[in-house]
Amino acid sequence: MLIVTVRPGPLRWLAYSYGAGLPPRYREWVLHDVTTRTWQLRHFVRAVVQLLPLLLVIYLLLPGPAWVRGCAALGGALIGLFYSAAYMYESAEHRAVKAGYPRGTAARTREEGDAEGRAERDQRYADRWRRDD
Repeated sequence: MLIVTVRPGPLRWLAYSYGAGLPPRYREWVLHDVTTRTWQLRHFVRAVVQLLPLLLVIYLLLPGPAWVRGCAALGGALIGLFYSAAYMYESAEHRAVKAGYPRGTAARTREEGDAEGRAERDQRYADRWRRDD
């Protein structure tokens, strides 16, 4: 059975990246967004989109030399991305819950999708470190 996911348009995606919920017809796309192979990259793209207006304001309105304003904006970006990374899993799970999925669905879907790779890694680990010599 083929499930067709409907992608949100640019304005809806922008609102979604700032934390707005999407209508029910985008439910499958939200789950795909937070569980696909590139979900972490997607998370950081949303974080950069959230930070960009603030960083532009800092750079354009802060008095001082351009290099000082640039360093201030860069420092703010690094701190923002650090905190975004710290709450990446919780943020993805919250987006799935807002789309109507039970809590834990995003993590479970990611684990199921990587079951074969996990089994291979576990076997390599066992072969290397769990020898019965």
